[in-house]
Amino acid sequence: MAQNFEPVALSTKEDYKLDGPVKWCAGCGGHAVLATVKNVLPETGIDKDKVVFVSGIGCSSRFPYYINTYGFHGMHGRANPVASGIKVSNPNLSVWIVTGDGDSMAIGGNHFIHMIRRNINVNVLLFNNKIYGLTKGQYSPTTPKGSVTKTSPDGTIENAFKPGELTMGAQGTFFARTVDSDPKMMRKVFKAAAEHKGTSVVEILLNCVIFANQVHNDITGKDVRDDHQIFLEHGKPMIFGKERKKGLMMKCNKMEVVTIGENGVTEDDLIVHNTKDPDDTNHYRLVRMELPEFPVAMGVIRAIDSSVYESEMYDQVQHARRTTKIKSMDDLLQSGNVFESKG
Repeated sequence: MAQNFEPVALSTKEDYKLDGPVKWCAGCGGHAVLATVKNVLPETGIDKDKVVFVSGIGCSSRFPYYINTYGFHGMHGRANPVASGIKVSNPNLSVWIVTGDGDSMAIGGNHFIHMIRRNINVNVLLFNNKIYGLTKGQYSPTTPKGSVTKTSPDGTIENAFKPGELTMGAQGTFFARTVDSDPKMMRKVFKAAAEHKGTSVVEILLNCVIFANQVHNDITGKDVRDDHQIFLEHGKPMIFGKERKKGLMMKCNKMEVVTIGENGVTEDDLIVHNTKDPDDTNHYRLVRMELPEFPVAMGVIRAIDSSVYESEMYDQVQHARRTTKIKSMDDLLQSGNVFESKG
């Protein structure tokens, strides 16, 4: 079943603004995400009254209160099943989930991977500040091993989840990564997520100024970001660096960082990014890249075409309606597929 978003008068970012206060800390990356979403939504061409934001529990989950659309503030970790139900029951809605690394990776982890596996056509904005902020600084599933927090005074002894790895492992069709300090990058990524048919997961490296300040600074700091990030674009060679002289190349079936102009390396030797490759081998390599060996991959990493859950379910329901002999409750009770109790 195709989605039919009827043409309407174009909205503006002002249409998505609310008058109430935004109760995030000053300097929280959520402010930049909110502003960018308000800029992107009018570009989708979807009627504002067909947009729904769903959240669970956490700082990120205040989002539905700060944007002038329909919204649902759910229980901890339960945004994904709520959003799934909304989308399946009304496929013509544009459904967005706003969640955090704790909300989605811990108590909501099971819902997260199964929604991705089903490929329900919703958009996930995952605020990853690598800490539980709302409950005052406990370590989360994405907190780096060894980090000192309120609940790990001697350092965490757990390996951290990587959202991209979970998405790949759950057969995800779309994964992207961006940072709260780059509105231009966020805008490109959010728009691509909105256009994708299927579950789009966007990891946003977000700063918590109170409990994990500058946790992403090795990646996002102004003095290092050009050399420590690589912004990927479909169909373009993987180039990065302040001087645009570094790139990624395959050598002996391994990805390596090379310098253009050294050892005969040219731009033609670099890997050309293919977001639509059904083989997720390179996508998996990209989501796993870490400093200092590699730059951190940004932009749309994976975006493949695949059937969406709600469309196939709709087709099954329509087929059942056409072929079933049971048209009423009375037909069901007389069908023979019942038990008779004789006292």
